Amino acid sequence: MKKSAYRHLSGVFLLNKPLGISSNSALQKVRRLFNAQKAGHTGSLDPLATGLLPICLGEATKFSHYLLDSSKRYQTTVKLGQTTTTGDVEGEILQQREVPHLTLESIEQVLAQFRGDIQQIPPMYSALKRDGRPLYELARQGIEIEREARPVTIYDLTLVSFTEDTLTLDVTCSKGTYIRVLGEDIGEALGCGGHLTHLHRIQTGHFEINPDYTIEYLESVSQEQRDALLLPVYAPIAHFPRVQLPEGREKYFGNGQESNIEHEAVAEVLVFDGERCLGLAEITDKKRLVPKRLLNL
Repeated sequence: MKKSAYRHLSGVFLLNKPLGISSNSALQKVRRLFNAQKAGHTGSLDPLATGLLPICLGEATKFSHYLLDSSKRYQTTVKLGQTTTTGDVEGEILQQREVPHLTLESIEQVLAQFRGDIQQIPPMYSALKRDGRPLYELARQGIEIEREARPVTIYDLTLVSFTEDTLTLDVTCSKGTYIRVLGEDIGEALGCGGHLTHLHRIQTGHFEINPDYTIEYLESVSQEQRDALLLPVYAPIAHFPRVQLPEGREKYFGNGQESNIEHEAVAEVLVFDGERCLGLAEITDKKRLVPKRLLNL
């Protein structure tokens, strides 16, 4: 497809990412199906992982970082008794250990250690960079370097089910949390190690997954039907307060100029002119409306 065929299209599509492809590959497929000139995703999922991958098209990319910074919710399965090079089923087995007899009580005692604010050491198989190089490149060369533990928060950690050597968990966590590492650490705390065999994201911020919104579904419908699936450009921050721009100030706001506004809140707000969203602004304690992100729709 020629570049000239791309459209200045803006909005958010809540993709249910399939197994076996990277987030970037999924992003490019969605971008081409919408013929969108610009697109970005909001938090990578490994090829092993499936589930919710919000795709921001066009002007929506200006708000994508709010989703990158938001909490995430996953369902995952941990295979106990085996550790792997990658912390998941795609890696080579490093060690095998006997799994202790599991009871609901013994599992809950371990899970309690991982709720709330915890420290995690990022895995070598990650996109974090050291001296400009992703750690996974070093890991593939058999090089392991020391990584500092980082604070993350596990808001909720629920045992869904278990067998003699697996745990299925429901996890809600802060940005920067590696579920692979969480699975490994829980396995170590049980005394047998472990690795992920399944990872499915079901929520990002205030967005919840729609299982039907797959790449195959996009391919099966018309362009008009695809466009109708898009959420508004401001959807990533739709929960922010809304204000109407003072009359006659649209041109000034569009040029990035401040305006006086009668509003008590000191906060980031979505600015509207009637039904049209003009962008994101901040109301100061001096009741000034300061543009922060302008939309070119």
